[in-house]
Amino acid sequence: MISSNHTIQEPLVFFLLGIPGLESIHLWLSIPVCCLGMATIVGNITIWAVVATEPALHKPMYFFLCMLSTIDLAASVTTLPKLLAILWFGAGHIAAAACLAQMFFIHAFCMMESTVLLAMAFDRYVAICDPLRYTTILTDTVISQIGLAAVLRGSLLMFPCPFLIGRLKFCHSHVIPHTYCEHMAVVKLACGNTRPNRVYGLTAALLVIGVDLLCIGLSYALIARAVLRLSSREARAKALGTCGSHICVILISYTPALFSFFTHRFGHHVPLHIHILLANVYLLFPPALNPIVYGVKTKEIRDRVVRVFLRSQSSGDKGLG
Repeated sequence: MISSNHTIQEPLVFFLLGIPGLESIHLWLSIPVCCLGMATIVGNITIWAVVATEPALHKPMYFFLCMLSTIDLAASVTTLPKLLAILWFGAGHIAAAACLAQMFFIHAFCMMESTVLLAMAFDRYVAICDPLRYTTILTDTVISQIGLAAVLRGSLLMFPCPFLIGRLKFCHSHVIPHTYCEHMAVVKLACGNTRPNRVYGLTAALLVIGVDLLCIGLSYALIARAVLRLSSREARAKALGTCGSHICVILISYTPALFSFFTHRFGHHVPLHIHILLANVYLLFPPALNPIVYGVKTKEIRDRVVRVFLRSQSSGDKGLG
């Protein structure tokens, strides 16, 4: 045992506690986590397959959707295995280097996803407000550059965080009351001056969530103005219908993110297990629900999935016959 009044400058191992206060039902909580994980894998791979095999879907909107699916899958791979190990076996031990790597990738992927959602809002703005120039503005080169910008933005904004954590000294405990290495949860274990970490974390979050939400809101304000100028009610309904999936995904992604962000920093009277559950909702629900939203609300994707399903059913019936 390490004495509690010693300061460890380079902790070799952290311990992820899981969901404090709900340890007795960890095994039961693993059931919805498994279901969400399977939905994430199957749904996002289905999106990839449908877009890749359907020439009618080789459009900017669906390329951005594939980017979103890629980020969602990568984020799930970063969190799900360790989360299930904690819920099933209580295997919360994680090396300091692995903890910092997990922290980097989780937050970087969240920032990349926000950038892609902003790009999808821009796509809808161009499609509705400047449709004649849609194909000339959103070329394959521009789409590739947006994808690269999303990766660079998330990576560069998160790059200083592991180094800022590495300079800290950890006192008394290496137990992280969380299911993954969340930035502020790790910072709260440190003794000494953690102000640079707190300021940088808040600044990075505002630069991503604040700026992106502002730009998305501006895009939809311009879209609403353009739609209201249309003379036909059917035309207005059709124009708004093309935005429906994206609006749902924005609500699914940003609502739990904002709740988690504000409760973590300002909800001092909110029970700890509520903090942790909100943080897990933020990571688990959007990757699982995004493909379902687009599959249900996008006719081309829905029709393609139905055709594949009917074809497989027909092949199965012939095999039985």
